Amino acid sequence: MSASSKVVAWFEIPSVNFDRAVHFYETTFDVKLNREEFGGQPIALFGYEEPATGGAIIHSPSMTPSDDGVVVYLNAQPNVNAVLARVERAGGKVDGPVIKLPQDIGYIAFFTDTEGNRLGLHSRTNG
Repeated sequence: MSASSKVVAWFEIPSVNFDRAVHFYETTFDVKLNREEFGGQPIALFGYEEPATGGAIIHSPSMTPSDDGVVVYLNAQPNVNAVLARVERAGGKVDGPVIKLPQDIGYIAFFTDTEGNRLGLHSRTNG
């Protein structure tokens, strides 16, 4: 794999209540998502610039939120603790403690959003 390639090219987080989900992620990550419509379905895009990976909150009858499937790790800025502090205020649930990874890889933690999706957080530092 070349240095410029990415393992994850795009991610989509399904929602049951689109407005509630968008509010949760905007509050938790202190960002404004760009609401659009794609194929007749609402979508809210996380801001990103290439070569960063992009993704969105979606509302589609073909996708169901889940807490036991694939886990996507979102970039926790400025750190995992700061984002976790906003999770419950935004209506989500923190799922366990912050975990320090070996070999200076950073820190991770997990949360469940307002829709029932279980996601991870990652940051290089946590303080």
